[in-house]
Parts: sequence; C-alpha cells; structure tokens
Amino acid sequence: MATESEDVLILGGGVIGLSCALFLLQAGRSVRILEKGRVGAATSHGNCGTITPSHAPPLAAPGMIGKALKYMAQADAPFYIKPSTDLSLLDWLLRFSLRCNEKDHRRDALAKATLLNASRRLLQSTIESHGIDCQFRSSGVMYVCKSPQRLDELGAELPLLKECGVSAEVLDGPALALREPALLPGMAGGVFFPDDAHFRPDAYCAELERLVRRLGGVIEEGCEVLSLRAQGDRIVTVETSCGMRSAPQILVALASWSPALVKDVGLALPIQPGKGYSITYTLPAIVPKTPLVLTERSVCVTAWQDGYRLGSTMEFSGFDDTLNAKRLAALERGAHEYLHEPFGEEAKERWFGWRPMTYDDLPIIGPSPKHRNLFLATGHGMLGMSMSAITGQLLAELLTGREPSIDIAPFAPGRF
Repeated sequence: MATESEDVLILGGGVIGLSCALFLLQAGRSVRILEKGRVGAATSHGNCGTITPSHAPPLAAPGMIGKALKYMAQADAPFYIKPSTDLSLLDWLLRFSLRCNEKDHRRDALAKATLLNASRRLLQSTIESHGIDCQFRSSGVMYVCKSPQRLDELGAELPLLKECGVSAEVLDGPALALREPALLPGMAGGVFFPDDAHFRPDAYCAELERLVRRLGGVIEEGCEVLSLRAQGDRIVTVETSCGMRSAPQILVALASWSPALVKDVGLALPIQPGKGYSITYTLPAIVPKTPLVLTERSVCVTAWQDGYRLGSTMEFSGFDDTLNAKRLAALERGAHEYLHEPFGEEAKERWFGWRPMTYDDLPIIGPSPKHRNLFLATGHGMLGMSMSAITGQLLAELLTGREPSIDIAPFAPGRF
C-alpha cells in the first residue's frame, strides 16, 4: 500500500528535478525525489557546463535538413542520424524538418530566449544567495570561426539574437588572436557573447543535492520509477523498484526517459534521445580565457580550476549505450584544428549522455492535459543546465497555485 508522506513526488534527480525541489522547498512544500541511480549522475553529469542565452536559436533552422543529409554518411559528424526504421524517430524527424523555416525558427528562438535570459539571471542570484560552490564565472563564451564563410554565417544570426535580447561582439582575426592566445594563428574571427557564463555541472548538482537535503527534502537513490497508475484524472500511485509511492502532486523530470513513463497514462511526448559526448582532462599548459565554441566542428571547450572538458556533438541513435570511439576522437581532432594545447595530458573521463530533444527545441513545462495532479518538466535538449533555475521557479509557481512569472503557453505539454 502506497502512503503519502510528502506534498510532491519528483521523478528524476537530474539538474531539473533538483532545481524544482529547491524552489518547491523554498515555497513551503515538502518533496521526495526518486532517482534510479545517483542524483546528477546521468545527463546532468558530463556536459560542458556553459550557461548560454546565445543558444536561443533552435536546432531546427533553415538549411539544417541539407546538412543532416550530408552528415548521414559521416559517423563522426557533429550532427549524425543513424539510419533507422524506428517509427517514432521517423515521425520526429518529419516534424523537425517541417520547422526548418524562417517563421518557426524565429518564433521558437524568441520563446526559448525568454526562458534562457530569465534563467541566466535567476541562476546567478541562486548561486550567490545560497553560497553554492560550483566554480561559477560570468566570463562570457567565445564562438570561434576558422573560415570567413562561417564568420559571415554566424554574423547573419546576430540580428535575431539581438531581438532575443542577446548581446554580441564581433571580432576579426587579429582582435580574436589578441583576446584569446590559446588559439592557433589564422582564425578568421569570432563572436563573443558577454552575458553567457559557465560552471562545473557536477559540482552544481552536488550543491543542489546538499541544499535540498538541508531544507528537508527526501532523496531516494537507487529507486527506479517503473510505471504510473491513473484513476480518472489523477495519478494515484507510482510503481518503483523500491515499492509503491504516492503524493498529492507528481512531477515528471526524467529527461529522455519521460515519454516511456507517461505513455501508459495516455500522454505522447515527442522526445528523442540526442546522444552527446565529452572527454574530461587534466588542465593543459595553455588554457582558454573563456569557454570556446569551435564552430566548424561544433566542439565546446570549457576549463575550470580543476579540470578541462571537450564536449558536444548530436547523435540520434536511440538509447545506444556504446561509447563511440569515432565520435570521441572527433572532439580531439576538432580541438587540434583550433588550439595550441587542445587538451590536457591525462584523460580523466570519457562520457556520453542522452539529451531530451523535442522537435521544436523547446522544453515541456506545465500540467498534464489529462491529469490534474501530474506535472512535466522535461525536453530541455542541450540546455538543461541553462534553463534549470527558471524551470524550478515555474514549477514551484504552478504547483503552489501562483501565476507563472513567464507565459508557459509555448512550452505547454498540450501543444503537440
């Protein structure tokens, strides 16, 4: 028999679940997080830790379909779709392709920017007010272009980014070389986004866990969520590997695993797992002053006090759990083309994780259209860290009956 001991049951202990727990606890709600493994150890663990309002333009962009078709012949391409007969993936790709137009691209970018800009401010204030030790730095992010053509392409995106409230500084080759001595000579130029930031993502999640426990939140690790049981318009129980659980309100924050859980209660979430890779090293001798995005190779470079990471790539291959050596090697090859010291002497960790990708590249935030006590916080794609703070605040507002501080209509689960 399931018993209710907390107000809110949060399914998933990644950065989104932890953020929602923190804001709910601050709003006076009691919470219990259920996590299959260790909190913060899955998708939230190995990303590059950049906080990027500059990433407001969605992946579904004009011209992306042509690039995707070209990349299908390259197993180590930055954007790779593994040939498949999976009907859900094919449907997702069709819907994605239909959004690769100027009108949808602009609309989705503006909606995404609303979340990213608000979350950027809230994230820093949360870190400062709670004394969170995660090596946070408001140092901006530099996008580097080897070719004049790529620099021109990036420059063409700046009017939309300005409309999104994102500041940018364009640098030619000599100015870029002066600004960033870690780069090899001969770069065409770059674009600096001063309002971006970065932190160590595993440290941030560990600090969120500490705060949630300190504020009275309960975290059950090693507790896999198996299914939901609905009765009428309510979710009455959650079946887990540790027994039955229930609460007056249920929040699903299971990233790429959310669709499989809610399918049996009549919800269809168009989320595909987008596999990303990273390699973490000891610090090289020459460390970039700010995080870098090596644009032609789609490689992100981030350095902290105690580590250095190459990451990125997007692979649609379902839940393939192999650590693809070709794609890891592509990160290192890409870094070699731009940097004097592309990586450190010792590789500490080689990692992959699945980002929850919606075809419109907008997260799914809000109440279930079919269940009055079920809420969703998933589908954040590559920007879970960047959007985590505002997602936590919005869910806390929704679950406590307050007016959301941001219009959630563009992110509503019922939009699909």
